[in-house]
Amino acid sequence: MKRFYTIALSLLFITCTIQEEHKLVKLEGLVFGTTYHISYLASTKSSFQSEIDSLFALVNKSLSTYIPTSDISKINKGDSTVVVDPFFTEVFQKSKEIYKDTDGYFDPTIGMLVNAWGFGPEKQNNPLDSSKVEEMMAFVGLDKIQLIDNRIKKKDPRIYLDFNSIAKGYGVDVIARFLEGKQISNYLVEIGGEIRARGTNAKDQYWKVAIEKPNTDGSQSFETVISLKNQSMATSGNYRKFRISKEGKKYVHTVNPKTGFAKESNLLSASVISNSDCADVDAYATAFMAMGFEKARELVESQTKFKVFFMYLDVDGNIAEYAN
Repeated sequence: MKRFYTIALSLLFITCTIQEEHKLVKLEGLVFGTTYHISYLASTKSSFQSEIDSLFALVNKSLSTYIPTSDISKINKGDSTVVVDPFFTEVFQKSKEIYKDTDGYFDPTIGMLVNAWGFGPEKQNNPLDSSKVEEMMAFVGLDKIQLIDNRIKKKDPRIYLDFNSIAKGYGVDVIARFLEGKQISNYLVEIGGEIRARGTNAKDQYWKVAIEKPNTDGSQSFETVISLKNQSMATSGNYRKFRISKEGKKYVHTVNPKTGFAKESNLLSASVISNSDCADVDAYATAFMAMGFEKARELVESQTKFKVFFMYLDVDGNIAEYAN
């Protein structure tokens, strides 16, 4: 019995030593036009800030439509000689898979219309009618683009790629993989509301995150709090990013790839949770917003790879919730 107590006390000492050695490191700043927050437990206080900044710069150089010299900007201007990097390749391949799985409701070639409706880097704000939308829809469809020998091949040079609906989530994955490469197994990485969490926090509990209510008045309040158990989460909603025309019409930033119009669906907010990469849930959250509640629920109930939390308008116009 004495030997058992000795072992128990030794284990307790080792456990306390490990907890004392692993300090909580927090980083925050601006990237991709939004904020980021990174928290992790490490045996040293090294922040890896310079390495993380370098990774952000590389992702931007590859995927940012807001940087004129990025690879994607050059491709959108018609440069067919660009040799894309592994960042671009992975995002393109993921986009192809999710485009197929969502029946085209996730489609990065909708960028031309995102710009036209005033939500892209070009900040256009011209009124669009059905004929103009139909004309631009001829250049929409990810099946019209291929990646061959690390170069993008378009059926028409005017096709415009926009990975903004998956790039934040992908940026989260890039940083998370970097931390894992540094043998850090307890972390939470968040960029603009897209999150990837592994392990536990400083209190040895799963990382907790909040889901916002769809407030349209600019205020911030929370609908629920959940624990992420080695999962990624992304939330998409049209209650903040929208504009009102001079005629009083409301246009939302999620453009429907099936119609080309920036009209609100009855789905107000879509939070997607999965064991997969954050890029995946980021893309699916966008697709669900374009689908509307009924189609989104149908797709959710046909699979088991992710959990969702939806807020939507019911037939009486009241806010309702759905979770699987």
